[in-house]
Amino acid sequence: MKIVYCIPGLFRAAGMERVLTKKANYLADECGYDITIILTEGKGEKPFYALSDKIKTVNLDLNFDSMFSLPIWKRLIMYLRKQRKYKKMLSAELMRIKPDVTVSLLRREINFLTDIKDGSKKVGEIHFSRYNYRRLEGNNPIKKLISYWWMNGLINNLKRLDRYIVLSEEDKAAWTELNNVEVIYNPISFEPKTVSKLSNKRVIAVGRYTRQKGFDLLLQAWGKIEKNFPDWSLAIYGAGDRDGYMKQAEELGVDMKRCLLNPATNDIEKELLNSSLFVFSSRFEGFGLALVEAMACGLPAISFDCPCGPKDILGDGSGVLVPTGDIESLAKSLSELMADDKRRRDLAEKARLRSADFLMENIGKQWQELFESLV
Repeated sequence: MKIVYCIPGLFRAAGMERVLTKKANYLADECGYDITIILTEGKGEKPFYALSDKIKTVNLDLNFDSMFSLPIWKRLIMYLRKQRKYKKMLSAELMRIKPDVTVSLLRREINFLTDIKDGSKKVGEIHFSRYNYRRLEGNNPIKKLISYWWMNGLINNLKRLDRYIVLSEEDKAAWTELNNVEVIYNPISFEPKTVSKLSNKRVIAVGRYTRQKGFDLLLQAWGKIEKNFPDWSLAIYGAGDRDGYMKQAEELGVDMKRCLLNPATNDIEKELLNSSLFVFSSRFEGFGLALVEAMACGLPAISFDCPCGPKDILGDGSGVLVPTGDIESLAKSLSELMADDKRRRDLAEKARLRSADFLMENIGKQWQELFESLV
């Protein structure tokens, strides 16, 4: 079976690129599929995550990213030109390859993919949730109008797909206009060979230092309880600007020797295995892969019940869900688990068992079944 994936680039260390690489490698190596990945950015750049040598890549070298430094009027003109060129070039490639299925990761080609009559089934997969996709923040009426127009155009294109894949049942329920939606979770990007001994009294959080990840809320919750647990520490790992969070922690008066705001690490598995409790403080998510990976390492987990993902992952009782943004509830749940070794271990076992549902072999079989049902 021939599968073509469309994604801007593979050279960034980002979640969508990591997940696609994992899936494509499985489909090529384990299922024997003929996989081609068509790119528009980063010609000459090496993929950040290792691709199977069985996978072919085609870079159209359109370089949409080069527009972002231009004035908005010039950016719009250049975008329309590049988009027309992209449609022409992608059409030519699909006609040449003759794939059975073409998959868009809901980037620029989703606007015209179903117009290309190459004979392939068309599938869209989103790595965000409807809650935070094509949505301009703020109450500005113009922004609201643009968001409505932008989303309405997307929905019209999604209706024409043979399948539209989302990351959670919660998100599926949000796409009320569509009848072609299915849920396939993201796979775990690594499979730990061991689990945490839960002996090191450390709470860990992982994610970029952005408002989305809610580390400001986590620090407020930690500030309420840390003096009651002098033998426990909090460690956050992530990319981005930490200065504001460090200032906030100092203003909260927490012990900075036990509240460590670390940069990103290349070995997050090691840090997870060296911890005893995982906390997920996001305001919103597309799925929550960091949560699943912590569970695979045998960590009990506390998460805000944010849209979308944590409810699907922990809704069976394999972790603790607290209302999104509720700092008091987060602090209370942290305190309860930090004080109760038996409950931590019970939840850790449930978390580890639940994480097996997200192994690549299980997720890969679902993709294989989907593709074979289409053709």
